[in-house]
Amino acid sequence: MAGKGEWARHWRYERLPGLDLLRARYLRHTFPRHSHDGYVFGAVSRGVEEVGMPDDTVYAGPGTVVMINPEVAHTARAGDPDGWSYSTLYPSAQVVAEVAAETTSVRGTVAFGETIVTDPQAAHLIAEVHRAAEQGNALAADSVLRILLARLLRRHGTALGPRPRRSAGDTAAARAREVLEADLTDPPSLERLAAGLGTSPFALLRGFRDAYGMPPHAWLTNARVRAARRLLEKGTAPADAAVAVGFTDQPHLNRHFTRIVGVPPGAYQRERKNVQDL
Repeated sequence: MAGKGEWARHWRYERLPGLDLLRARYLRHTFPRHSHDGYVFGAVSRGVEEVGMPDDTVYAGPGTVVMINPEVAHTARAGDPDGWSYSTLYPSAQVVAEVAAETTSVRGTVAFGETIVTDPQAAHLIAEVHRAAEQGNALAADSVLRILLARLLRRHGTALGPRPRRSAGDTAAARAREVLEADLTDPPSLERLAAGLGTSPFALLRGFRDAYGMPPHAWLTNARVRAARRLLEKGTAPADAAVAVGFTDQPHLNRHFTRIVGVPPGAYQRERKNVQDL
């Protein structure tokens, strides 16, 4: 990690499919606005983490659990001068849905209505999942993960409500996202993108931010990093991955990848390679 006193490990335990793990100590690192395709459950063990959500800012300290739903844009940074240490779990939507179907009456897409809860036992369970995975104890890691998810689902889980009827701005934002997804490497300017959709640049900017929690250029950077992660997991060299997803070079990838994921792409890939070699 760049930054004296900071360290992080972002990895995957091969015997727990559908789960990424991050354990880190950050002082000056700031996560820009980004989102995940799965859930986020984080427990701070030291210091304070400031988490910026679309409508609020929460401060997480020891004994609390941060819960973020898929595709919800958020930021994170130190909430006090001493930074923060934490353990985070990133289970896929499929893993959470399987546990919900088995242990709760929640049907449909699961959502957590509270961003932060005070639950020292749940925070302890998150740390225990990490500990068991790091020790190679698959039975304990899988068991504790399911106990944790069942606890959070029963206490805080609910079915995601029906989506409100789409406005013209929502429709334009969705179409703009499709255009950007189709070609990450050569996106149009905001003016050209808006003109192609029959709207104005500022209307598209507002509609996109309302729909996805960030402006199109930030969403595109996030999408490029996600695509780079998939390539790195397949063994693509970081320099090649950078060009393939639309970054100008490897340093450009390194900068954005480290800011969003929390570790450099080389370290991210090494952890995945270590899993595959076991």
